[in-house]
This record gives sequence, C-alpha cells and structure tokens, in this order.
Amino acid sequence: MKKRKVYMDNSATTMVDPTVVKEMKKHMTISYGNPASLHYYGEKANQSVESSRKIIAESINADNNEIYFTSGGTESNNWVLKSIAFQNLSKSKDHIITSKIEHSSVANTCLWLQDNGFKITWLNTDSEGFVDLKQLKESITQKTSIVSIIHGNNEIGTIQDLNSIGKLCADNNVLFHTDACQSHTKTHLDVEKYNVDFVTLNSHKIHGPKGVGALYAKKNSHISVWQHGGGQEFGKRSGTVNVHGIAGFAKAVELASDEKHIRFMTFLRDKLIRGVLDNIPGVKLNGPLGDKRLCNNANFSFSDIEGEAIGGYLNEKGIFSSTGSACSARSLEPSHVLKAIGLSDAQANGSLRLSLSRFNTNEDVDYVINILPEIVKRLRKISPFSNEVI
Repeated sequence: MKKRKVYMDNSATTMVDPTVVKEMKKHMTISYGNPASLHYYGEKANQSVESSRKIIAESINADNNEIYFTSGGTESNNWVLKSIAFQNLSKSKDHIITSKIEHSSVANTCLWLQDNGFKITWLNTDSEGFVDLKQLKESITQKTSIVSIIHGNNEIGTIQDLNSIGKLCADNNVLFHTDACQSHTKTHLDVEKYNVDFVTLNSHKIHGPKGVGALYAKKNSHISVWQHGGGQEFGKRSGTVNVHGIAGFAKAVELASDEKHIRFMTFLRDKLIRGVLDNIPGVKLNGPLGDKRLCNNANFSFSDIEGEAIGGYLNEKGIFSSTGSACSARSLEPSHVLKAIGLSDAQANGSLRLSLSRFNTNEDVDYVINILPEIVKRLRKISPFSNEVI
C-alpha cells in the first residue's frame, strides 16, 4: 500500500504552486532576455520584472520604486541592518534594538554588528512571544538608528503589533524594519499604516521559488549600495536580474493573497491545535491562540520526550514536520525563541512545529491527530524522564 505523505513543514519552505511553475517556465523558454538589453527580448523581460514589482508593491501598499529584488530573506535582512548601522556611525548613532525571538539572519547579523562595536538591545517577550513595548520605549535613545522586530515569528507564529511599534519609532524619529517573510500574504501588512521603513519579503514561504526575495525600502531611506556592478535595481544591487524567479514570486503573491486560503489554513490550524491538546496529555501550545497567531502555525512542547524523536517517528509514518527553524534545525542547541518565551531546555527540546499550507487537507489533519498520540505514548514509555509504566 502506498504510504500517505503529509507535508507540514511549510514554515521551512513550501511546494511551488503549479501555476507559478508555468509562469516561470514561460520566462525561461520564451521571454528569456536580459532585462538590461535594449532589444525586443530584453524589453519583454524588463516589462515582466516591472509588472512583478508592481504586484509585490501593491501587496504591502508600497510604491513600485520602493521594492528591490534580492536573493531572499537573509540577504534583505543583512542589507538593511548593515547598511543602516554603518551609515549612522558618522552621526554617533551606534545603537540598534531588536528582540530575542528574531530569525537567525537578523539575530546573527546583530551579533556580528555587536562584535564590531555596535550596541545592541535585545528586547524581552512575554510567554506568548510578544515584545515588551514598555521596554522598547525605554530603550530608544538619541543614539538609536533602527529597530528591527519580526512580524510573524517563524517558530511560534506570534504576530507582533506593528502599529504600536511603528508609532513608537516614528514618534522618536527612529527607523523601523520588520522581517515579514512568514507573515506576507497571511496577514494584513500596510507599510504606510504601520510606519514601517523597511520590510523583508521572500518567495519560497508562499509557494514561490527559492532564491528570490525583496526588500521594501521607504522613499528617501537612503539605503546603501549593496552590490556594485551594472547598476541594476535602481543602482543599489547590481547583477543580472533573476527574471523567472521574480515572475514566479509575483504570481505566488497573487495566488496567496486570496483570503479564502487564509480562512482555510486558519480552520485547519485550529482543528490541529484542538486535536493535539485534547488527545495528548502533557502537551503545551507555544505562542498565542486566535488571530494573533499566523494562520498556518502550530508549535507544541511535549513533556518528557524530545521533539527530534517525535519528528523521526512521524517521518516513518509519512508526516513531515520540524523541531523549529529550518535554518538552525541541525543545531544541538535548544531554540533561542522557545528559551526567550520562558521554556526550559527540556521543554524547548520537546518541541514540534507543524506548519500548514493551502495544499493541506482535512484528511491530512485527521491523519496527524490519529497518529501523533500513539507516537508520544510510545516514546514516553521508553523515556527515562517519564512516569509512564511499560
């Protein structure tokens, strides 16, 4: 019998939508010109890039010329933080504020900047992963150049209050950056309404191709040149433009922006959370419930067993999950996000992330709810930390 396959690691990456594949293929085989070229094929490619830029800009209420295409979220995060940090050194503004639950591409960039003489304030969060707004307000000084807070957390799904954070930054004349790789198209994001100066986006979290992303940089933000060369991307990031990847990204944004997908993923998420909490003892949901959580995210901690072991058994049953962020999944260290919200090492190591997409089904969720309790029970029977009796 063919084994059922249930992919629930969509926070790590998503399947490329077949419609996106079709769009990309067109630009690889028909409209394949270099957009910097002045002939017919170059002009067709340039038109595709610019129409894609417009689609992505409109999805966050930005102007076309505020969108810069990159290789993905990690590059965009590095570009913003390093650019703003070094630009402001001459103004004696060497202070950056971020949180303890950032994606590793922000956290490790800030650590690198710290090693190079910059001062970093790491904001605390509450037990559900919301940043301490009072601490943020008190941490802003005349030397603060930028605040960087993730929008939707990649591990526990917490959606931050960008409106309040953006207002605090604007009131204090401090730049505000948010990493929206997980939240883009899954929840409302309006750069004007939220007073956001920089936003990091990427394609492969929303059923687009890997290796392409974007950086929103507000007009007159004076973001530094990132790569020198032929002057592509408004002279800020040189290099031949990834036309088919950008076209795929834009098509993915169009498809993902359908609100019925958000409602469906939210329904599956809540069904999954209820099914796990109701059928397995000794389990804790990490992050908030309801509309302050990403519509596709469920993260649990199981007492007395390790998430890695659960994931291994689930893999044997054709269920594909994660113990945390894919960018640090091979690390033996407990998740810094789970530690930041107050979990012990044992609780953090007992975590499992199940992340959905619009391609999951009711039957997928039923299958996980049916399989997972028996796996947890079996592991607790052999765990030296469990009170289970064999």
